[in-house]
Amino acid sequence: MTRVLVVEDDPQLVRALVINLQARRYGVDPAPDGTTALRIAAARQPDVVLLDLGLPDMDGTDVIRALRGWTRVPILVLSARRASDEKVAALDAGADDYITKPFSMDELLARLRAAVRRTDDVPPAPETVLVTTEHFTIDLLAKKATRAGHDVRLTPTEWHLLEILVTNPGRLITQKHLLAEVWGVSQSNKTNYLRVYMAQLRRKLEADPAHPRYLITEPGMGYRFES
Repeated sequence: MTRVLVVEDDPQLVRALVINLQARRYGVDPAPDGTTALRIAAARQPDVVLLDLGLPDMDGTDVIRALRGWTRVPILVLSARRASDEKVAALDAGADDYITKPFSMDELLARLRAAVRRTDDVPPAPETVLVTTEHFTIDLLAKKATRAGHDVRLTPTEWHLLEILVTNPGRLITQKHLLAEVWGVSQSNKTNYLRVYMAQLRRKLEADPAHPRYLITEPGMGYRFES
């Protein structure tokens, strides 16, 4: 079943989308705001996202950027904003399509099917499936880590954090970005979450956790993965 994450704070529109999508055998996860959307996306791994830009807690373009930090899931924007600069900003942030409100349900469904087909037609790039270092290997397709020929047991949170970092090699991922993607929060006082989980990942993967070679801290800013 294709899973659709609907990020929209208008209850009537959400109800119409849920009814129409479920009638066509889509699984639907509604989210009324960006924080909830990022949390559900991390937990449910949707196949496509329908996203309103005018959310109560953050702008939809920030949700797009957060998702693009770790997933290539198709994102279809549903927005009343008609200005070309608004559309360009959303597409530049990583949206795949932009549909202005009000819209025809038939058109929306057609664009959704097209987005899913495009995803199905593109196999994962080999370089993004397997991440190999001198000390451990990350299989992104199998969602598995191995070290010295043995499987490394990772919690879902540890895996999500690691996956974001290894799919952005050499790139600094800010604390705020990681918190929003993994926990759905961006408060600076939650950085202790990151310290605890990064320490756990280093103990499981690094040869010398006290002097990490791969999972690098940029003090006061964030973390990056060096291959």
